[in-house]
Amino acid sequence: MEVLVFGAGSLGSLLGGLLARAHDVTLVGRDPHVSTVRASGLRITGEVSATVHPAAVTGLERDAAGSGPTNAPDLAVVTVKSFDTAGAAWALARVDPAVVLSLQNGMGNETTLAGGLDAPVLAGTTTFGARLREPGIVACTGVGSVTLGPHGGTPLAIADDATLEAAERAGAAFRTADIETEVVADPRPHLWEKLAVNAGINPVTALAGVENGALVDGPAAGVAARAAVETARVARDHGVDLPDRRAREAVRTVADTTAMNRSSMLVDVAAGRPTEIDAINGYVVDHADREVPVNEALVGLIRAWEAGEGLR
Repeated sequence: MEVLVFGAGSLGSLLGGLLARAHDVTLVGRDPHVSTVRASGLRITGEVSATVHPAAVTGLERDAAGSGPTNAPDLAVVTVKSFDTAGAAWALARVDPAVVLSLQNGMGNETTLAGGLDAPVLAGTTTFGARLREPGIVACTGVGSVTLGPHGGTPLAIADDATLEAAERAGAAFRTADIETEVVADPRPHLWEKLAVNAGINPVTALAGVENGALVDGPAAGVAARAAVETARVARDHGVDLPDRRAREAVRTVADTTAMNRSSMLVDVAAGRPTEIDAINGYVVDHADREVPVNEALVGLIRAWEAGEGLR
């Protein structure tokens, strides 16, 4: 299968590298990572070890050297930051993928992709942990799985047969590469649970400057748990059964199993880059019909950092 991974950072490089064990993969990312992969391949270290040689490009237009995609991909996996989703949709529309799968942080990405593409759009989550060590080398910090299904609306995810078949094809592609994958009819419960985890862990670790493990039982653990519970209550208001206890336990479990990891938002803050706060806690605030004070506070603090000295 021809697979295009749009957003070859940590997660995109890891999943793209794993998929490259069984498929023709093209990574779309930035230099010097892309040029290193093109020259000497992609090395996967950590809990998975492999060296693969996917194609790697910085854009979807063919350059003077003839580098770039030549065929419409059978599957495009989108792993860019949420604020780059509209740009990803615009770029992907030019290569006309058969199926598009979002494995991004936050909520609302699939709606953006579907608005700019004619292809079936799938929603997904993954529990893989990844860290881009240096150009050409990505570490698997946790072996996980992928859950995906048709992008649907509320109150139920309703998809036509073509989209359901597209989801099954995408799932089969991951399984062929020995990636544990579940295809579900309605991915929204998985998306909301992941949102609760991200809402609890990402901004709290970013503001406190701590690794994930500090939220297992440290001083900020209660803040993370309350942000997740507020997210679960908003999920239930939108017809998704996510109990408070499950949201709390999910935060604690992820914080424990990824104790030495730095969240993506902490990495962004440390590097002085924009964060995905709008698609995570901001999404909770914007879709809440009740007070969500912890999420509101976290959004305000991160946005204040972005507007102040953080991005200067």
